[in-house]
Amino acid sequence: MAITSLDFYVKRIQMLGVIFLAVSILAWSVDLLGIVYECPYCRVQRSVIGLLGILMIVKGWHNWMTTFVAAVIGFLGAHVAAAQNFMGWKKISAGTFEFKEDILIDPFLLSGAALFAIIAQVFLVALSARENSKA
Repeated sequence: MAITSLDFYVKRIQMLGVIFLAVSILAWSVDLLGIVYECPYCRVQRSVIGLLGILMIVKGWHNWMTTFVAAVIGFLGAHVAAAQNFMGWKKISAGTFEFKEDILIDPFLLSGAALFAIIAQVFLVALSARENSKA
């Protein structure tokens, strides 16, 4: 099965869910330890990624209701990520944009990555639910 195939990822949804949950826990850890600044946008995004990661892990729950819950949670996270990312685009338009000194914690890049991750998670849960309904 090719890595470019959606089936490749749907069949590995639980492993991917563990990875997303680990990323969420790691992000919360550096926040609670005071290594990064307290950002309400980031906190919502990392919480959503973790919750969706949990939904991905419990594959037996994947049905239309789980898809709906994942979509609602995901749209909240995606909206927050898009709003944070748009603030960067606004600065680009105004000519005042600068990356953070430590690019690994740049909010423009991280919110863009969160947007991709959240939408991918919701998409995978929906595909997995569809596959479960066929079984």
